[in-house]
Amino acid sequence: MDILKVVNVSKTYGSGEAKVEALKRVSFSLEKGAFAAVVGESGSGKSTLLHCIGALDHPTSGQIFMDGQELFSMKEQERTLFRRRNIGFIFQSFQLIPELNVEQNLIFPLLLDDKQPNPAEVEVMLDILGLSERRHHLPSQLSGGQQQRVAIGRALMTKPKIILADEPTGNLDSKNSRQVIELLTQACRTYQQTILMITHNPSLVSGVDRVFEVRDGVLSELGGSRA
Repeated sequence: MDILKVVNVSKTYGSGEAKVEALKRVSFSLEKGAFAAVVGESGSGKSTLLHCIGALDHPTSGQIFMDGQELFSMKEQERTLFRRRNIGFIFQSFQLIPELNVEQNLIFPLLLDDKQPNPAEVEVMLDILGLSERRHHLPSQLSGGQQQRVAIGRALMTKPKIILADEPTGNLDSKNSRQVIELLTQACRTYQQTILMITHNPSLVSGVDRVFEVRDGVLSELGGSRA
């Protein structure tokens, strides 16, 4: 079953001589439980695509369906609520709340949605992340790799329909980058979690199910185990 369907999505900035076509009639779909990656150089349009899929930006034309629901036919408030409940984000800059410890950062999205976290699920997540002994540490007391693991756990805690990872290894060294990719792969296989990751580093996508490339706003599929 397709959890994500992107249909003829275009995104244009500016007009006249300043017009920039960031995305040009992009179409693809993802099955539930797939781990897909989008590669491309800086400025190619891959981040714009991720932001449109995450309803952080509005496409100029085209449609984006998530679990059968078209994101941009919703009213703004409805779309904001849908995004919070169904889309998990992992950013290059981690974006943890500095005043909250590891455990508090993990459960914050649940509390934001007036949900009570399940203590057993929190324990399992801390164990998976390898952060059980650091549950009371603040982000400033963690390494970059540990902070990114918290960010991944935070995205997983709400059990979203899809996780969008924006250059999740961009601020990490090669060892921590591999660990982050392994953790994302584990999440995909263990929880049937759908993941769409963008990266400028082709060496990180060898084990994913599908690989796409964005070049000058045009998307093409390169391969992968489910291609």
